[in-house]
Amino acid sequence: RDLLLLLLPRYQEQGKAYVHVAFGCTGGKHRSVFMAEQIASALRTAGFSPTLLHRNLASRAADLLEGQKL
Repeated sequence: RDLLLLLLPRYQEQGKAYVHVAFGCTGGKHRSVFMAEQIASALRTAGFSPTLLHRNLASRAADLLEGQKL
């Protein structure tokens, strides 16, 4: 969060209109979702307008693999 809040104004000063930030975790439904939501909230509080996309939230493939022994 602190790093983004430091860097984003500098990106804007350089004329950059967007930046992509990605989080990942096994399953993509718990830690990464939580972190993405927390960062988006912090950015909104700081006056930014983040777009939040949970790319794999609807995917069940990782959940199916979790129950299998490898």
